[in-house]
Amino acid sequence: MFWRAQKAALAGFHPLHRSLVHERGFTATQPAAGWTALIDSLYRHAGLVKRRKWALPARTLDVVVPLITELCSDLGPKGTLTVTADLRGRDAPGKTGPERQLAVRPPVKSASEAWVVDPWLRLRGELRDGSILEILVVDRERKRRITKRNPRGKTKWKRKSKLVQTIKVRRRLPAGLPSRVPATPPPPWIGVFVREGERRSVLAGAKLTRMPRNGQEQVDRILTVATEPFRWTFGGGNA
Repeated sequence: MFWRAQKAALAGFHPLHRSLVHERGFTATQPAAGWTALIDSLYRHAGLVKRRKWALPARTLDVVVPLITELCSDLGPKGTLTVTADLRGRDAPGKTGPERQLAVRPPVKSASEAWVVDPWLRLRGELRDGSILEILVVDRERKRRITKRNPRGKTKWKRKSKLVQTIKVRRRLPAGLPSRVPATPPPPWIGVFVREGERRSVLAGAKLTRMPRNGQEQVDRILTVATEPFRWTFGGGNA
């Protein structure tokens, strides 16, 4: 049968690898060794599977894998990393909200707006310093459909869209670890908030109005936001 060798290769891949191929995503909690096994499996994909239907989703090798590798390097001996990756894309069912009508003035006859919300990546790691790091990456697209009538009575339609990305990071500090204000402020595109309580949390967030141009830029943006909460405790460190 056609594709027999490639089907056999798929069957031998890590279960989460197969989930990425067939379902375009997964959710799992594993120690670092478990994620290393998945990454090894993913790097074997290109050499064994050529059929486009079974290709890995975009953002797998250039974004998700480097982030998993980075966080696994900072896990404690018994720490685990939870990853939820939804790489189906913004057009997947359930990601587009209800359409609403907008107020208009002539020559615009009607205008409608809908939001697409795509929370495509979540990570939660139990770090060796006792803190818990959580990362959420969400793409939001605003879609508008506008109907106009020109002076000659001809009706025209126009579609407009605007895409932004939000990156949110929370670092829950170990019990009793105080926070501090660093000597230099965060970059202007990152906001930071310290939530007091028995176990303090440092929250960092960013809204990107220009989407990253490639996987490396995407990883750099996420890690820059993820590193910021570590500057707000004594000893600093990296994510």
